[in-house]
Amino acid sequence: MMRQNRTFVLGVALSLAVAACGPFRSSVQKGDKNFGKEEYELAINNYQAALKKGRTGAELNFKLAEAYRLSNRLPQAEQYYKAALDARRTEEAMFRYGMALKANGKYEEATTQLQSYMAVASNKTFIRLAQLELENLKQVAPITSKPTYQIIRPVIAANTGASEFSPVLLNNELIFSSTREDVKYKGNGEGFLNLYVVPVADTGMTAAPSVRPFAAALNAPEVHDASPAFTNDGRTMVFARGNTGKKNGSADVDLYISQYKTNEWSEPRPASFNDPIAWDASPAFSPDGRTLYFSSNRRGGQGGRDIWKTTLDASGRFSRPENLGPTINTPGNESFPYVGPDSTLYIASDGHPGLGGLDLFRINGDSVINMGTPINSVGDDFSLLITGENQGFLASNRAGGQGGDDLYSFMKRQPKLVNFFVDGKVVERNEKTNATTPVGNIRVALQNAQGVKVQEASADVQGNFTFKLDSASVYSVIAERTGYFTARQPVSTQGKTPPQSQLTQPITDIRLTTTLTLSKIVRNRAIVVENIFYDYDKADIRPDAAVELDKLVQTLVDNPAITIELSSHTDSRGVDIYNQDLSQRRAQSAVDYIISKGIDPKRITARGYGESRPVVRNAKTEEQHQRNRRTEFTVTRIDEQPERE
Repeated sequence: MMRQNRTFVLGVALSLAVAACGPFRSSVQKGDKNFGKEEYELAINNYQAALKKGRTGAELNFKLAEAYRLSNRLPQAEQYYKAALDARRTEEAMFRYGMALKANGKYEEATTQLQSYMAVASNKTFIRLAQLELENLKQVAPITSKPTYQIIRPVIAANTGASEFSPVLLNNELIFSSTREDVKYKGNGEGFLNLYVVPVADTGMTAAPSVRPFAAALNAPEVHDASPAFTNDGRTMVFARGNTGKKNGSADVDLYISQYKTNEWSEPRPASFNDPIAWDASPAFSPDGRTLYFSSNRRGGQGGRDIWKTTLDASGRFSRPENLGPTINTPGNESFPYVGPDSTLYIASDGHPGLGGLDLFRINGDSVINMGTPINSVGDDFSLLITGENQGFLASNRAGGQGGDDLYSFMKRQPKLVNFFVDGKVVERNEKTNATTPVGNIRVALQNAQGVKVQEASADVQGNFTFKLDSASVYSVIAERTGYFTARQPVSTQGKTPPQSQLTQPITDIRLTTTLTLSKIVRNRAIVVENIFYDYDKADIRPDAAVELDKLVQTLVDNPAITIELSSHTDSRGVDIYNQDLSQRRAQSAVDYIISKGIDPKRITARGYGESRPVVRNAKTEEQHQRNRRTEFTVTRIDEQPERE
């Protein structure tokens, strides 16, 4: 549904020069006349006719794009802003094109376009809006990545090929606004807005023949009547009325008040706080019925449409409206306020960080919180109604709807939970037999990705231990024992949470396993550093070797009492003296890398042994030569173990 109807925005008529000539003059001239009268649907038809006849150019395409934008069809304007820019670059077309890209969910392209616009911008209004939008676009990823567990369903019983929005509750019935009337409004080609009713019990049906018009006195012919708000006793109603489609030079949209007396609604009267040169729309009462919130573009706001409030005194008089200020209102547009049963204020806005047009936001003190997906979409999402805990209705023109705007119900589903655990075992390796035996009653620590200890436990007599883990997290489990290398193993839950659709129980435990193997520290016993490879005839540290050397760095960090010699060995092929030099350079390169990671140079030395210490003497096969080409480290000194936290 078009914002022209939703909020009764009267677009500012542009001064358009008629440049048409020849056979194209008629369509363009008619379109300009329609545009000036804000009959945007007719203007679009005439401009499209001109395009089909071969008329192109910056001016025609820009007018067509503006007609779509001003009738709240910004996504459809994108291609015409682009065509206008291709013909002639203008500042406004550059800005509008960027906004149209965002309206179509093309966030990266929108960012690039608005950045290009800022490089040449001079219009202060557009600059302010572009700066705001560039900041907002940075928040798209965080908004879309945060799960809300909401289920959204169309209210098929109420929706039609027309537009439906602004649902409110009264006496167990859902009252809403719709353009399903036969008489069309020339601003967008849809029917004039009127109020309709459907029993709440029928909103889950696929068809509801019980839908009926609201009170006849409140559905005036050929005028928009929409967005009602009721006091908590249901006997006072405020709603928006206006936009006859007859151009009179002012925004003829105001709030009206009707009373329920003697079983019928009274003839509406204009509210005392209406601004005669602005429009006032989308009213909402606080739960106590004493404060009325509404949206207006009157003077004194932050720009665009703002949220205002007025209070009702004991004698039934409204106070002078007060703007809610720059925390809630932006240079963009804020509208459709709603106050929940717990007095929380909700608004629709295109000025706060969002996904497309209007998004729904919850106000929490000084925080304006986007309600996330799927409540919000690339389209316009607005007119919230909460009917119970974590459930209610909203309106949206998102893709896949039945008409322009449609009503949707929402309900928060209880997410199925996943608990992660790591079950580990501490063992000691026998260096002679390579067999392992459990090590009981030993301290085991769990560190987070920053190296901070977050949990600690003692393994039982069989060496078993368990830690509970957070989802999407990276850890290390560590066991220490005097005279042994610290045992460390990585544990990660990242990417291990199954989709909700695959979970069959309310709570699912996922258990990971790990083994911590303790090895004695023995002086002068060589330990091979696996997978250290060099390019032929080179000593540079390759990326794959760096990964393995990082493990040795961690060993030195975990065992601060040891000093090591790092040695490099070659096979027997080649000249002895050359192999000796190459192995020394390789060992020194590895040591230099380790020192660059913060290890004290006094704790590590480099030694190249060339081919003098083969593992396999008289090697014949490539596999045997490979075993001889190795990097090792040997503990040369063990200091007294320092205190560890």
